[in-house]
Amino acid sequence: MVADVVVVGGGGSGLAAAIEAASLGREVVLLEKNHELGGTTAKSIGSISASATPHQIRKGIKDSPREHFEDMPKFHDKLAERPDNQALRRILTENLPETFRWLMSMGVEFMGPMPEPPHRKMRMHNVLPNSQAYIYHLERSARRIGVAIHTDVRARRLLRDGERVVGVLCSTKAGGDREFLARGGVVLASGDYAGSPELKAKYISEALARIEAINPTSTGDGQVMAMELGARILNGDLSHYGIRFLPPSRRSLVQLLPPSRLLMRLANLFLEHLPAALIRPCIMSFLTTVLVPSPKLFREGAVLVNKCGELIEAEEKALALPDQPDQIAYIVLDGATAKKFSAWPHYISTAPGIAYAYMADYRRKRRDIFHEAQSLALLALKIGAPPATFEESIVRYRERLRRESRATGKSAPPPLETPPFYALGPVKAFVNFTDGGLAVNEDLQVLNSESQPIPGLFAAGSTGQGGVILDGHGHHLGWAFTSGRIAGRNAAFLVTSEDAAQAPA
Repeated sequence: MVADVVVVGGGGSGLAAAIEAASLGREVVLLEKNHELGGTTAKSIGSISASATPHQIRKGIKDSPREHFEDMPKFHDKLAERPDNQALRRILTENLPETFRWLMSMGVEFMGPMPEPPHRKMRMHNVLPNSQAYIYHLERSARRIGVAIHTDVRARRLLRDGERVVGVLCSTKAGGDREFLARGGVVLASGDYAGSPELKAKYISEALARIEAINPTSTGDGQVMAMELGARILNGDLSHYGIRFLPPSRRSLVQLLPPSRLLMRLANLFLEHLPAALIRPCIMSFLTTVLVPSPKLFREGAVLVNKCGELIEAEEKALALPDQPDQIAYIVLDGATAKKFSAWPHYISTAPGIAYAYMADYRRKRRDIFHEAQSLALLALKIGAPPATFEESIVRYRERLRRESRATGKSAPPPLETPPFYALGPVKAFVNFTDGGLAVNEDLQVLNSESQPIPGLFAAGSTGQGGVILDGHGHHLGWAFTSGRIAGRNAAFLVTSEDAAQAPA
């Protein structure tokens, strides 16, 4: 099959690339290896941080891309010595206001903005009702303007004519091979490699290779194909991983809401004007799949216990979880610590939209992972752990704290003595995404080992992250849509009317 532009990947960046190219009058094919579109975008928190948005303007917030550009490095102070791709960061922040409006024009509805320090201004906007809304609206827009979407098709190798990339060889669900050729450019938008144990082991660590990915089908296909042509990966060792609460077995009524523009505008209107006490439970219903426990819990006396009642004392708790039975654990705290985590600044987890979630939020909206008892033995029964082993683990923990306190003269965290006792979980370790993207230039052309563009080849989203550091909520999604549009546009511009006329059908 021959088209003007071939896009590999049906997540946020791939759909953005396909829509942008098709809106310029080009014939576009989008290839997705899964049965449905969505990628990691559909599994994300769903927030986008942007400046000069209609939502900021309505609230009287005067913000600018320059200020956003200046604030982004504040999120990665631990990486201060690592080079950041400032050119791509500037492209992101300068284009985000228009990208945000472009998403709204597709029918995507946002609430916010919300504060997220160290942003100096409120920039975090949260999609309604959840991140599936991006795919719902962008897929409808893509099909409406004629993008040919092929699912169950996995890209295996890039095709070249001389040095120029001219298409993609794919394997189909039926087991055969199929070529998709491009008169203009090929856009790689197939995501990161969080789901590839081999690439995680190669670029990050063997320990991380054993942690499950939020999106197990993100296997770095685009990076691998491009590297076969001499491309290179930047920031291959960076990743975002940690402990998450497991989602409920059934989706809530709030999560099942269709993301229609009218319905979400009505929901947004209510959220803006309802009292905070009523808003919090509603937002918690939106976010049951993305709740991440705060490290503060363990610094203030909570412990991590596996399903056998044994204490997990590793400093890197997420890396220790793959070694535990069923790879799950529970966060255990007593009444004194629970009381502390009922108000700022001691929160159980971040929850974009309400900013932070506390014990009361979990008691009301996450009863499936909230366990309470008046004794350790009863708490063990509630989480299915042997009471004797569980109690023995806590007793040993208390004794160790006292010994260390006597030896050092320093006060220790509360020793889990005050009833009632609580267990939050199960929790499991996940890799959210990896940041190892192909080196690209400002036009999103993929670069070879000599930093020269590979003709006809573009990359976007995590595949084409290009060394820009995207810490902080909403920057990865912002980059996905912004880079996708730029890559799709430039791939489309390689096709002239003369090329189309001369190319075989």
